[in-house]
Amino acid sequence: MKGIRLDGHSLKQEILAGFTSFFTIAYIIIVNPMILADAGIPYEGVLLATIFTSVAGCLMMAFYANAPIILTPGMGVNAFFTYTIVQGMNLSWQEALAAVVLSGVFFMIAAGTRIKDILSKSIPESLKHSITVGIGLFLAFIGLQKGGIIEKSDSTFVKLGHLNEPDAILTVIGLVLMMFLFLRNIKGGFIIGIAATTAIGYLFGIAGPSGQSSGSLSLKPFGELFMAADFSGILQLPFWIATFSLTMIITFENMGLLHGLLPDKEKFPKAFQANAASTVVSGVFGTSPTISTVESAAGIAEGGRTGVTSLVAGLMFLLAIFTAPYLAYIPDGAIAPVLIIIGGLMVQQIQHIPLSDFSEGFPAFLIIALIPLTYSIVDGLAFGFIAYPLLKLAAGKHKQVPIPLVVIAVLFFINFVFHSMV
Repeated sequence: MKGIRLDGHSLKQEILAGFTSFFTIAYIIIVNPMILADAGIPYEGVLLATIFTSVAGCLMMAFYANAPIILTPGMGVNAFFTYTIVQGMNLSWQEALAAVVLSGVFFMIAAGTRIKDILSKSIPESLKHSITVGIGLFLAFIGLQKGGIIEKSDSTFVKLGHLNEPDAILTVIGLVLMMFLFLRNIKGGFIIGIAATTAIGYLFGIAGPSGQSSGSLSLKPFGELFMAADFSGILQLPFWIATFSLTMIITFENMGLLHGLLPDKEKFPKAFQANAASTVVSGVFGTSPTISTVESAAGIAEGGRTGVTSLVAGLMFLLAIFTAPYLAYIPDGAIAPVLIIIGGLMVQQIQHIPLSDFSEGFPAFLIIALIPLTYSIVDGLAFGFIAYPLLKLAAGKHKQVPIPLVVIAVLFFINFVFHSMV
């Protein structure tokens, strides 16, 4: 392990990137405990578990992979943990944590052996590019929701929000400001934009999301979660369905995210391994699995290229033990513009997809469309990966489909079958 190296990149730029990534993803400290509390896990305990897991993940990514990727408990998979595994399959949250640990072990086996190379090389370039585009649309979709630009509709699922509302006005102001800073290539533009938009928000009287924390944290609740995983149900079918589903989600979602996010693809193997080890840590510490966050793209767009970015973010998570109650006061309208702009940048990768070849373009289209529309990266990947070999077979081009890709498609299909059973 060579540790962190700047590799000719600017230290100041890396530090700014770390701050940008942290403030873009800081909401996870508040939101993740809210979701896992529905599984019966003590709120303050899982708040600390979220912080400690994020610190450990970012440090692993910094010192082992030297990559600018931020690892935190993932949105989506935390909902799967709570509402499917615990509430739907009737596992206790302690048994669910055991499934997290075991799925992390399987993930580590895949990441630490030739399996990762086989999986990575078997994914066609068109699908890799579509993952980046789909994640970009997903980011923009999340940003538009956070900012009140779009909202839920009973008849059309989504619709234009009320643009005269303070949240939407703040988002538009922040978007204009940050686009100006970005186009002017102002260093630290996203951080400046977040700070300025937050200040403007207070003029509107807009407060951030409210958490359940009392403002002072005790380590005692965390002690109830640490190493609380319960393997007593390991001989039962629901436990193994949960473990298989989690393994599929974290392996392929993180593979897709890293392919889409990493500026230097040569860092993929170690970044993938750090991600896997972090998943085991998350189960031991008492939270849902870690994910390479899409918000890492904010720091990368700010110039983050090395582990310094993830190190700074990790240190900021550590400081968040003392500042967590105040992070909640950053309004969504200050974060939304960052996500929208980064989403727009990632969508540019669509130019590399051979859309004129239907057998390549349509599976890519399914990934691009279904990642945001299903609100799930792994479900979007599943549709594209299943469609690819089927369309190649229909086009008489079955020799272009690697055997491992067929296996992946079958596994995704089995995962859909399991989901329909619970």
